[in-house]
Amino acid sequence: MSTDKSPSSPFCLLFDCDGTLVDSEILLAEVMGALLPEFGLPFSAQQYMDEFRGVRFQTIVQTLENRFQVLEEDTFSQLEAGMRTRMEARMRAELIAISGMPAALEQLSSHPKAVVSNGPERKIRCALESTQLGHHFAGNLFSAYTLNVWKPDPELYLKAAAAMGFAPQRCIVIDDAAVGVEAGLAADMHVIHLNHFPNEESTPEGALGIHHASELPAAISRLSTAAIA
Repeated sequence: MSTDKSPSSPFCLLFDCDGTLVDSEILLAEVMGALLPEFGLPFSAQQYMDEFRGVRFQTIVQTLENRFQVLEEDTFSQLEAGMRTRMEARMRAELIAISGMPAALEQLSSHPKAVVSNGPERKIRCALESTQLGHHFAGNLFSAYTLNVWKPDPELYLKAAAAMGFAPQRCIVIDDAAVGVEAGLAADMHVIHLNHFPNEESTPEGALGIHHASELPAAISRLSTAAIA
């Protein structure tokens, strides 16, 4: 697919999923806070929110194993399966879109869009179905588990951009987590950091920080105007 997009054409918008499109982070934190101690790995929901938002599940478990104890052989697959089952049930029953995001997506209807997530494709689809946001993305879903590369590696966003037919410089990453912002910047893309915790987190240099999804259309318009100028 050609990546020869003119400066006046719409940017391609690459959205993270958890914490950016859907308010799933606290659900995941609670699931992990309940499940991991059952397997002998001390963990709390607050610890996920403070230290591990957006991080690959396997990386979280490996970090905890290094701190506490190594799981018995073949235990990880059982642990992950339990986490996925509990999480999907919580999402289908409780998940909502990030405040202001449905309206923002409607305002951005002229832009091609994709979801680029560290989560499995089944989880992405569950999130979009549960919040009725799927129609905005026309099936353009890119999972780290499918592409076998995880943020903060920029290759996940680069592969998504190539599949969408856009050069990195014509893409805008929208991500709430540090690993995603880092990946977008390393991919040489424009990055909007949806910073839910401005009193605790700072937006890295090179990214544009916003605090609410309602600010997203104006932020994208600002980047578009700057690119044309």
